[in-house]
Amino acid sequence: MWDLSLLGLSDRRFKEGQALYRSGEVFDSVYVIRVGFVKTVALLEDGREQVTGFYMPCELFGLDGIASGRHRIDAVVLANSEICVVPYHRLKSCQSQSRAIQNLLNRMFSREIVREQHMLLMLGSMRAEERVAAFLLDLSERYRELGFSASEFMLRLTRQEIGSLLGLKLETVSRIFSRFHKSGLIEVEGRRVRLVNREALRLILVQSRT
Repeated sequence: MWDLSLLGLSDRRFKEGQALYRSGEVFDSVYVIRVGFVKTVALLEDGREQVTGFYMPCELFGLDGIASGRHRIDAVVLANSEICVVPYHRLKSCQSQSRAIQNLLNRMFSREIVREQHMLLMLGSMRAEERVAAFLLDLSERYRELGFSASEFMLRLTRQEIGSLLGLKLETVSRIFSRFHKSGLIEVEGRRVRLVNREALRLILVQSRT
């Protein structure tokens, strides 16, 4: 867990479905989830929503507005959450005054950059089955880092939202989940998933590179 007490800020509570910011709004803060989950969404020209990110506790988001001074996407709370809202001007001021804060922020920014690069790689080079396997393994690792079970967890995104995030149709995601279930790789009950054979899921990714 990141020690945000270094910034002297407290958490704020947000309700499920509440928007933290909308596309076009002035950028003035970045956000770190303490408890809960958040998705980011872009509105396409045809009116459809494209899920661009999914964030869990200890993860940083809201960086999309740094370059232009305005947010390019929406951020929506998926469950009642506690989130640390960090004013950007405060962030820059604290960063220049404290090496500990500077190191903390560098680690957080680096982690988010790596995550975005992984997503671009996934969308650019992986087949549908590989994308779903990589998504499940990524969630497994993120839950493990939080101290929770790496083999059994809740899917906070719907099948449709997962498809939107991975660049797949709802029917494709549902078909792959069913195939993984029948093959004994996972067990699914509603939104609860248990990874029965993580090595087999990893093998799907390994085989794609050979």
